[in-house]
Amino acid sequence: MATLRRINKELTNINANPLEGVTVQPADDNMFEWKCSIKAFPDSPYKGGTFHFTLSLPPNFPFKAPTVTFTTKIYHPGINEEGSICVPVLRDDEKLNNPSPDDPFEPDIAAVLKDDKTKFLATAKEWTKK
Repeated sequence: MATLRRINKELTNINANPLEGVTVQPADDNMFEWKCSIKAFPDSPYKGGTFHFTLSLPPNFPFKAPTVTFTTKIYHPGINEEGSICVPVLRDDEKLNNPSPDDPFEPDIAAVLKDDKTKFLATAKEWTKK
């Protein structure tokens, strides 16, 4: 199956060229479901946090994009309560560590970030500790 070959190629590449602070591992030998984690940058509101997420690869990968679902709760305007992630966050890893109120998935959190950054930072830090 071409999709499985491509997935194996991607996983081999990730393992050969690991990203700092990121772990990736197929879940229970299911190559279409990856358990991943990312450590927050030390200068981000999420400093000290490690956030876990699932990367689900569709049967027609790479022609259809994978879905990312955070399993660790995070106070972020681009990630909703169910852990679904906004597309701009996927395109730019800086937006995970440095959230932007533009194009939010969670408008209420984006409004706090825009109107009261101190409160946003305190809440993000509190959620990260949990």
